[in-house]
Amino acid sequence: MDRWHAMRIFVKVAETKSFAETARLLHMSAPAITRSVAALEGLIGAKLFVRTTRAVKLTEAGDRYFEDCRRILADIVEAEAAAAGSYARPSGTLTVTAPMLFGQLYVLPIVLECLDLHPMLSARTLFVDRTVNIVEEGVDVAVRIGHLPDSGFSAVRVGSVRRVVCGSPGYFERHGVPATPTDLKHHRVAASTSAWASSEWRFRDDQRVNIEPTLLSNSNEAGIAAAVAGWGITRVLHYQIGPALLEGRLRIVLDRHEEPPFPIHVLYPAGRQAPAKVRAFVDLAVARLRENPLLNC
Repeated sequence: MDRWHAMRIFVKVAETKSFAETARLLHMSAPAITRSVAALEGLIGAKLFVRTTRAVKLTEAGDRYFEDCRRILADIVEAEAAAAGSYARPSGTLTVTAPMLFGQLYVLPIVLECLDLHPMLSARTLFVDRTVNIVEEGVDVAVRIGHLPDSGFSAVRVGSVRRVVCGSPGYFERHGVPATPTDLKHHRVAASTSAWASSEWRFRDDQRVNIEPTLLSNSNEAGIAAAVAGWGITRVLHYQIGPALLEGRLRIVLDRHEEPPFPIHVLYPAGRQAPAKVRAFVDLAVARLRENPLLNC
């Protein structure tokens, strides 16, 4: 008996819940499918299916064996593809996730460059302000800001970002520049109500200031727009105001009181050999992010 072929037949029966449908899909006779499953059950020493006139269901042992078979068969396909050289050229769909604004400003240009370099590649981006489950959501590469928990993934540090207080030059000319964090109580503040926001702003040496914002918004972009317009002060991550800083529309204050910066990592599943699409994107992303002066504070 060809065990791998028998496992493939078993998996297909479990997926279709039909011996007849499996026979049709695999271009085999129904008796041949039945004999293959029976031989596999004899080899294992356990019943894999419960068959009635109307349904085919996995037994408890069959359910466990089904998951193992799918993993083993996927490993075989991947090993054969690697040996045949199909991993030598980036192809297929690459899925990349990053925080929303960071993804739009800094990751998307890298994705587009990667697509230009590799015509056989397509991409899907998931730019959201939440922690994406890489495995469950089928993500190939994640760009993460902040300290990483221990995991079985490969992580390459590419830079860092700061949480900064900023406003427009015109605002500071009219209202003065805060010299210490407590001076913020005398300024108009635009703050975010996002999941990670807090009315307590923390600074170096465990300084803490409870802010009473005059403007609350559900997005950092609104606070940034208010600051650019000269309305007041806001606090965001440094990368979120990169263009406005370069153009002189915003100015950072209280930089001597800032918390230590947060690291930026490119994260991807480790263990087995990474496909060419992942290696190509990771190499490009690491190079582009590390050379960006706004991301290396």
